[in-house]
Amino acid sequence: MNRLLALAPVVVLCAAITGCDTTVTKQEMETADYGPRPVNYQDEIKSYLSLRLTDPKAAIVEMRTEPKHLYQRGTPVRGEQYGWGVCVWVNDKNKQGAFDGFYPMTFVLRNEKIVAVNGGPDDANIVGAKYAREQCERLGAPFKQ
Repeated sequence: MNRLLALAPVVVLCAAITGCDTTVTKQEMETADYGPRPVNYQDEIKSYLSLRLTDPKAAIVEMRTEPKHLYQRGTPVRGEQYGWGVCVWVNDKNKQGAFDGFYPMTFVLRNEKIVAVNGGPDDANIVGAKYAREQCERLGAPFKQ
């Protein structure tokens, strides 16, 4: 019985993650104010990553898309976000100094500033990874591994 009670939070979390509909309607996309297309998005993203990666100088950072409109529907585990989305693939070194392999991240920018990030060092969890993969695919850079 105690074992079943211990598994209950895991079951609830899994249900919440898989039950969150992240599909965005055309109307939602059209009504958001994305602001002007960012010009210095690469510098902004590199600056963000330089403070968070284990070895920023050695990390391989691939900007997989140009900025495109991106709308993230609010769910119980993530708030609504919209702006200019950029898909980035990152391969950083781990604490032992070895590369771990690429992982996707998505950055949402408005007015030249990052307003949301999915995936990566600050969001290294199953939800962040799911959002990053889905959004990279929507932006035109599906992450397959």
